[in-house]
Amino acid sequence: MKPQNLPEFNRMVRLKWRVSLILTIAMLIIYFGFILLIAFNKPFLAQPIGKNLTLGLPIGIGVLLSAWVLTGIYTWWANRYHDNRVSNIKKKIIT
Repeated sequence: MKPQNLPEFNRMVRLKWRVSLILTIAMLIIYFGFILLIAFNKPFLAQPIGKNLTLGLPIGIGVLLSAWVLTGIYTWWANRYHDNRVSNIKKKIIT
């Protein structure tokens, strides 16, 4: 039996794409938002927030951390939900 013939497999594939697409779009918005700030509003990023620190640095660090967080969200989702579905589908195909 081919996995493509199982409705559960098709639902699982659609859900994986949906989750991946949402997280990818979130990362693109964060990243390009930061790039657009650099391009069009440098004075905003140049605002001092300490003696030797500007607003741009913590925002840039936030962009990097958001990538880690979004990757963590995907990993958590895959480990908690997706892997169980894959195992169930494998069992159905083998038996």
